[in-house]
Amino acid sequence: MKNFFQTRNLVRTAMTAAIYGALTIAISSLSYGPIQLRFTEIMVLLAFIDYGYIPGLVLGCVIANIFSPMGLVDMAFGSIATLISVFLISKTKNLLMATIYPSIVNGIVIALELHFILNLPLLLSFGEVALGEFIVVTCLGYPIFRTILKNTKLVKSLKFY
Repeated sequence: MKNFFQTRNLVRTAMTAAIYGALTIAISSLSYGPIQLRFTEIMVLLAFIDYGYIPGLVLGCVIANIFSPMGLVDMAFGSIATLISVFLISKTKNLLMATIYPSIVNGIVIALELHFILNLPLLLSFGEVALGEFIVVTCLGYPIFRTILKNTKLVKSLKFY
């Protein structure tokens, strides 16, 4: 943990947050709504490479959710969902399994948020959110990260410590 506060790691955390937040906002028409295609969610798989990405990913989600139609509620609950997802991803040894966590966790947390705040049907909301996460993280992110993981120099350069 002491190495986390090295300048290089703090810059990497800030860059991760900025990229996640800015790109999510830039494609906001796809990033917010019932079926969310947040292409930046592919970045959550960075936690599979190194748990040091967790703070930057969560902070990036907070930044992105400032502009969510749900505002403060989404800042809180969306960020909690991201925190749980990336924590589980960081503890997983199988990449394919790691890609499933965001679909399940975000599906549950965001569906509950949409149900209680907007009175949307719970199961439909779960299905829509989980589908969006599955398309982005599993269908797109899995092949991208399989390719990344084959490049040992790239993986080594992505490590925090």
